[in-house]
Amino acid sequence: MYFLQKHIGKLICTVLLFLCTCMRAHGDAALLLEEPFGRFGNMNPTGHAAIYLNHVCAASPTELRLCRPGEAGVVISRYHNVAGYDWIAIPLIPYLYAVDDPADIPDFINARREAQLRNQYRIKHLLALVPDDPKREIPGGDWVQLIGASYDRKIYGYQIETTEAQDRAFIEALNGQPNKSRFNLFFNNCANFAQKAVNFYYPHAIRRNYIADAGLMTPKQAAKSLVHYSKHHRDLRFTTFVIPQAPGTIHHSDSVDGVIESLVKSKKYLVPIAALHPFVAGGLAVVYLGDGRFHVDKNAPVFDPAHEFEAENGQSALPANNKSPHVEGLSVGMGTHASSFQ
Repeated sequence: MYFLQKHIGKLICTVLLFLCTCMRAHGDAALLLEEPFGRFGNMNPTGHAAIYLNHVCAASPTELRLCRPGEAGVVISRYHNVAGYDWIAIPLIPYLYAVDDPADIPDFINARREAQLRNQYRIKHLLALVPDDPKREIPGGDWVQLIGASYDRKIYGYQIETTEAQDRAFIEALNGQPNKSRFNLFFNNCANFAQKAVNFYYPHAIRRNYIADAGLMTPKQAAKSLVHYSKHHRDLRFTTFVIPQAPGTIHHSDSVDGVIESLVKSKKYLVPIAALHPFVAGGLAVVYLGDGRFHVDKNAPVFDPAHEFEAENGQSALPANNKSPHVEGLSVGMGTHASSFQ
């Protein structure tokens, strides 16, 4: 009897250890749908797309690795004209607030303080990518998009679970290929990168809309596709969240739109089209109403790292208990990913 009890006890411990290991192996990949802002945002209201991985971290801005305990993960996206690279990886807190420590996140921000925080982070971590400019105190360029995103815009997150095996494969794929700029506003933009990243984990999860977006990939279409995918894969844990724009005197971001949606909703585009080609304007409205509508989740829980950041076993404090009503399972469906990230 003692022998039997001893081995049953060992078996139970083994099973519990295996279950705990499996639980820790679960990570998350979140598509970040970011609102447009500024002059360019007024002209092109499609916003920005990025990928947040809470079990993948940055060995450098251009090299990935698995996170260590206590690390919050990384945000990866495609940028235009940043040191000739196609993608840049920035840790979550700096990406949102341009500081390393959540305790240093300001309660209130203005344009001057925002520029100071960004430049301080650049000097400390990004000099190899963005060197000093002898003619200017703070170098110009698109590098400012790498850090402090929450100061400029509201961000919506669409989060799906991953496994360690998937994360390792993703890291190997990105680290193993040339990281040279491929940016093209129409055919190789940030949303195209986000599409390929999510589809690496779950093939065909994100698809472009050839009607409502004229065949272009947009951040909003990426989010719409991922929500649609989650409804047809109830075995995957799927959640949504929103990261509010930081309080301050900086401009407020605008709502994010698709291609046809932006034409229909904007008088500066729709009125001239209607005056010259009323049938075309009517057709655009039909396309938008029929296939172009997608509303962000206004009731999504707020993820505010400035006050809620905690780390446990290397996992970030992204909402984990906000299980979408159409998603009930916890098992991960491991798709057959591509052998390279192209």
